[in-house]
Amino acid sequence: MVGLNCLEVNQVQSVHAHQGADKFYFVLEGSGRFRVGDEERQAEAGALVLAPAGISHGVVNNGNVRLSLLVAIAPPFK
Repeated sequence: MVGLNCLEVNQVQSVHAHQGADKFYFVLEGSGRFRVGDEERQAEAGALVLAPAGISHGVVNNGNVRLSLLVAIAPPFK
């Protein structure tokens, strides 16, 4: 499953996990603070963030423009 996620300034994607499916975020525009497991990192346009299956993850747009993300989950949900 592939999609486009857009977070407005200060918008949060709550921490969650996907059992049996890896997820990646490719930052198209803007920047955000990503949490994967116990680690946090800032990522901006051109960065790739991977959340392995079963590991909690989430993101907050702490920048000053919309955060646009190409997101993929594999294998897809059934």
